[in-house]
Amino acid sequence: MDASPLHVVVFPWLAFGHLLPALELAGRLASRGLRVSFVSTPRNIARLRRPCPSVEFVELPLPRGDGLPDGAEATTDVPDHMSSALWKASDGLTAPFSAFLDAAAAAGNKVDWLILDGMLSWAAASAADRKVPCVLMMPYTATACAHFGVPDEARDADRFPSAIARRFVSAFRSSELLAVRSCVEFEPESVPLLSNIFGKPVVPIGLLPPPQVDGDGDGDTALMSSWLDRQPPKSVVYVALGSEAPLTAEQRRELALGLELSGAPFLWALRTTQGGDDDSGLLPPGFEERTRGRGMVKTEWVPQLKILAHAAVGAFLTHCGHSSVIEGLRFGHPLVMLPLFLDQFTNASYLEGARGVGVQVARDGEHGGAFDRDGVAAAVRAAVVDEESKKALAATPGRWGRWWPTRSVTRGASTLSFSSSGPIQRQGLVISTYLHWTHHPCLRFACVLFSACQVCYITRKMPQI
Repeated sequence: MDASPLHVVVFPWLAFGHLLPALELAGRLASRGLRVSFVSTPRNIARLRRPCPSVEFVELPLPRGDGLPDGAEATTDVPDHMSSALWKASDGLTAPFSAFLDAAAAAGNKVDWLILDGMLSWAAASAADRKVPCVLMMPYTATACAHFGVPDEARDADRFPSAIARRFVSAFRSSELLAVRSCVEFEPESVPLLSNIFGKPVVPIGLLPPPQVDGDGDGDTALMSSWLDRQPPKSVVYVALGSEAPLTAEQRRELALGLELSGAPFLWALRTTQGGDDDSGLLPPGFEERTRGRGMVKTEWVPQLKILAHAAVGAFLTHCGHSSVIEGLRFGHPLVMLPLFLDQFTNASYLEGARGVGVQVARDGEHGGAFDRDGVAAAVRAAVVDEESKKALAATPGRWGRWWPTRSVTRGASTLSFSSSGPIQRQGLVISTYLHWTHHPCLRFACVLFSACQVCYITRKMPQI
């Protein structure tokens, strides 16, 4: 008789840079025959916009805390200065999540593993109380993980908000395994170091790129596509700086004037705050009139993958969040890098220095220094205007296309067998190279993770854009 499939719960932090790769991981685990439950709040699940019939979605209503805007259930819904309200509200999910674990056990579907985020330390505690082992998912580059290691609240007070450090350390201590969103092909220097740095087994689960979204979208999407269709190939710089650290008024002005000064066509997905500063006067006076026809600024939701896939786009001006980096390199675009906080600076330094896939905007001093319009203009010109530097920058990302799969591929059996040790042993020979924990009792599940995500290592040529 076949063993019952493992029941794995995936519970990411309430930020789309965490939700989306976690959902991709959940789908891949489910495709290998596991029973997978994906836990989040109702609005976040509705906004994921992705049908995953093999994944069970579990909605836990977010308690309404003091200071949290109506309808806010993710970091994109709140300004940075109100993030503590979201953390506090998320702590209110402790009781319903514990009830979910108990109900699953009572129904004969006991949770075998919990894959969770470092911000959800209380979920790790709930799992530990019920003898459910945890995997701490780190949706960051291996380079950033190696650089920061396990945060120390006293030592790293100038690098981490203390609340983040405390939560991560608590979740880390409760976890049997760590999973990093990378692979040895992408970061050959850092991935093999992680298990020694953290003192626990670390599984490289690949880059987990989201699938291309099909369909024509709404009228706004059609308008953007029509505008892009009129631009020369590889001429447009797409500008998007994430949803969690909006620019200050001064930074926004210098970025706008730098785009104007560069002379390059641009499409700017400009985030506006919710419940924060007044969004009137977002751009310098006369900016939109002076750049009309050459530039487009959108303050609503933008279909980023569709834009990056367009033939007119020649570079991506990004904050260097890991998800954005993956999406930009997926389509072979050189990066114009403008990091804003924490791991983004480490990512930018690695991508520019060790990988040569882009250029950073010049700043005063090191991390967090001021930038100006001239620095923005120079970096944009290097990526999409100056022919010599444009050619050099464009060559390197194009060689990275071998990590993007065209289809789901499974080696050997279509579903990993949990009753037979054969496939697990074979995978163990591979994964132990990176784990350095060959006899660790959790190696079997580490191999399940590695096997489910091995599609990230299938090779092909970069798509023609």
